[in-house]
Amino acid sequence: MNAVEIEQAITDLAERPFEHSEFAYAFLEAFGNKETTLKRLRAGASNKSDLGGVLQTNNIHILTCDSGKVTHTLAALKASPATTKAKARFILATDGADFEAEDLTSGDTVACAFKDFPDHFGFFLPLAGITTVRQISENAFDIRATSRLNRLYLQLLKDNTAWGQADRRHDMNHFMARLIFCFFAEDTDIFVGKGRFTETVAQMSAKDASNTHEVIGTLFRAMNTRAEDRAKANIPRWAEDFPYVNGQLFSGNDDAPRFSRIARSYLLHVGGLDWTKINPDIFGSMIQAVAEDEERGELGMHYTSVPNILKVLNPLFLDDLRAKLEEAGDNPRTLLNLRKRMAKIRVFDPACGSGNFLVIAYKEMRAIEAEINRRRGEPDRASDIPLTNFRGIELRDFPAEIARLALVITEYQCDVLYRGQRLALAEFLPLRNENWITWGNALRLDWLSVCPSTGTGVKLQADDLFSSPLEQAQIDFENEGGETYICGNPPYLGSKWQSDEQKDDLKKIFEPRGVAWKSLDYVAGWFMKAAEYGVRANAAAAFVSTNSICQGLQVPILWPAIFDTGHQIVFAHTSFKWSNLASNNAGVTVAIVGISSTPHPIRRLFSISEDNSMQERQVDYINAYLAAGRVNSVEQERRPISAVSPMLFGNMPRDGGAFILDGEERARVLIQHPELARFVRPYIGSEQMIQGKPRWCLWIEDEDAPFAQQHPYLKAVLEKVRAFRLSSAAGSTRDFAARPHRFVQIAGTAKQHSLGVPKVSSERRAYLPVDLLDGNVIVSDLLFALYDAPLWNFALLTSRLHLVWIATVCGKMKTDFRYSNTIGWNTFPVPKLTEKNIGDLASCAQEILLTRERHYPQTLAELYAPDAMPIDLLRAHESNDEVVERIYMGRLFKNDTERLEKLFELYSRMSSQAGSAQRRTARA
Repeated sequence: MNAVEIEQAITDLAERPFEHSEFAYAFLEAFGNKETTLKRLRAGASNKSDLGGVLQTNNIHILTCDSGKVTHTLAALKASPATTKAKARFILATDGADFEAEDLTSGDTVACAFKDFPDHFGFFLPLAGITTVRQISENAFDIRATSRLNRLYLQLLKDNTAWGQADRRHDMNHFMARLIFCFFAEDTDIFVGKGRFTETVAQMSAKDASNTHEVIGTLFRAMNTRAEDRAKANIPRWAEDFPYVNGQLFSGNDDAPRFSRIARSYLLHVGGLDWTKINPDIFGSMIQAVAEDEERGELGMHYTSVPNILKVLNPLFLDDLRAKLEEAGDNPRTLLNLRKRMAKIRVFDPACGSGNFLVIAYKEMRAIEAEINRRRGEPDRASDIPLTNFRGIELRDFPAEIARLALVITEYQCDVLYRGQRLALAEFLPLRNENWITWGNALRLDWLSVCPSTGTGVKLQADDLFSSPLEQAQIDFENEGGETYICGNPPYLGSKWQSDEQKDDLKKIFEPRGVAWKSLDYVAGWFMKAAEYGVRANAAAAFVSTNSICQGLQVPILWPAIFDTGHQIVFAHTSFKWSNLASNNAGVTVAIVGISSTPHPIRRLFSISEDNSMQERQVDYINAYLAAGRVNSVEQERRPISAVSPMLFGNMPRDGGAFILDGEERARVLIQHPELARFVRPYIGSEQMIQGKPRWCLWIEDEDAPFAQQHPYLKAVLEKVRAFRLSSAAGSTRDFAARPHRFVQIAGTAKQHSLGVPKVSSERRAYLPVDLLDGNVIVSDLLFALYDAPLWNFALLTSRLHLVWIATVCGKMKTDFRYSNTIGWNTFPVPKLTEKNIGDLASCAQEILLTRERHYPQTLAELYAPDAMPIDLLRAHESNDEVVERIYMGRLFKNDTERLEKLFELYSRMSSQAGSAQRRTARA
């Protein structure tokens, strides 16, 4: 269930008659618990309550009580040993009249009348696996409004099927935007009389809803007619008090879809909400999914918290404005110059959705401006910051409409906050006609035509606020010149998930530059367009992005093209989770990257420390891997740059499966042909090594080929291999049909042991699951191997330091680390090791292996399961990390950012030395 569906379920629960025995189960059901879960709780199988209530492990302890005993009951729940033992996050007590709850993790509480507890449903969203933020949990209005509008939207589509078709969907979306404006206007005195719009619809429309569409259409027509023209337009008296709104919000077709009784009821319920509580950034991002059939099930998927938005906007330009405000003090001239500068700033989001980034940027700039005006003794001064300086591009029309509306509402709210409602109302209507949000494909449009660097020019925008005709008109910036700051959260989409049209978007951007674009994430297009824009304008840009564009193979493809435009990375947030309000959303791992062609000498690098706090470091350069240092790409190396053992491929049979034996086949062969025991050897790939699934192969050396050709069983196997290879389309495989006894690619075998390294491993594991394999094992091509390597190599391979390196330079396959010997191991910089270092590392490796043995027969998958590593194994790895990191740094590193910085420093020095040595060797 998503947040909107939960709100509706909770509201329905509060409106039903209270039942002591059923409330807890109904409450849990409202938060998405399945019937099987509830059955187990009812039967007592999973109900751990010691007070006669309902206790769900790790979640909540609920107890209903007699009248007037709610506070006492909540105290009993908190003191309950069962609550502690089950690690319940929430406790909840109610008697059907009063309602109290506490979050035992944060200490936050709720106390209200039972009928009002749906107002606090955001408090409990973690019960549904929805990671939320304080803005949502403290103010659930936006979700409630979205819930009501979603029901209304769906009902209207049901009642008016033609309005759901492609040719009328824009009309439907425009109708919803009009309604949202009316609901806001009637509760904020923009319309005379609180609730006036809803009240008029209720009074003037029939209860059977037969003329509801006509009443609403008449009101819309009134709001599009100037006072002096209303008599001629035959506006009825009951609509005359509604103001002329203009801005083309109500222009054009004033049709409204027909309403059923149910739809009319939904409309009146929406109007009954208190729309003064709206947060345009939250509401806009949620409501935009209502109009998208494929997204409606995840309302909230577009929400971005204010703290996350400010991770982009603050270092991009807001921190500088605040610093200049601090420097200005009370100097009126300096304050005036800052205000003039702010009036010229353009904020441009070329993937604006419902306008989150633009809304927050506008709010923050208005707050700074208000402080300037206060210090200058001009608190009532009208804002010099034009709304038309906040521009965006959005692919879909409904979010684009909501973005414009969100900015209009935000401007009014800021005027009320900083100047008072009287002045805000006096200047709010009529709305401006300009349209500053473009509906189109940002990667196909010329950004300079949407947001020109200076002056005016023909813009790819509509000639009114809420429509987008093909004939576009000019929109002037009110204040000439100034900086442009490009920002946003564009769609990520790895290459495998891009549509043909999206691939063509990237082709048109990168192919003229000679960039091999096919493996790039879709978001790369926005970075390239921003860099091109910055060549011709005074601009800086910052986007939220998948961290994969700063890892692995995408780095040497994308970033040289961006750096070639003269841009550098001026700030970055290294990898962190970016979650939304979609149900059970764990968040995608993202980075934030800011670029500019006129960088400040000091660059800002933000990272999450190991105690989960945010750290900022000021450095002189940030490379494409988002680490301090001037290494902008790590290239493949044929041999290690450090004094470590070589890592080779495993062995590939190309046999059509003829050489491979499972357990039953192996047993059968050895019973029937015991003389073949010397040819049957363990055959281990990534899955076998990590999951502990045994497998064997037939391994026939060249000197044994004559024997194999004569043996009845082996001869049949070789015939199958020969036939398979002859049928291959690959010439290299066909060539080996003449030698059917051997694997096609043999990288190596061990005499004593091998260190097996998986080619792919889950990013959720804390360490790379490397294993020590017996010398008899044949390593498959799904593993890399260090054949007969000293054991101290194992300590390096299983260190946190090495995991951080390969996560950065090797990249990922989906969410798994994709290992490469030429990139991950051969480039891994290791300081010169002393005999003591080698001995210490070997001891750490032995301790890890011995600790694993104590947990036999657990597999590597079980031993390295995220959040479930045995504590002694975790301690063994931590000891290994300390030994490794002291070799590098003399102490433990503070976080991964510091690890990478040291690794790149070493890599830069060692790779240049290795290159010099290779050149000397070549000359010799």
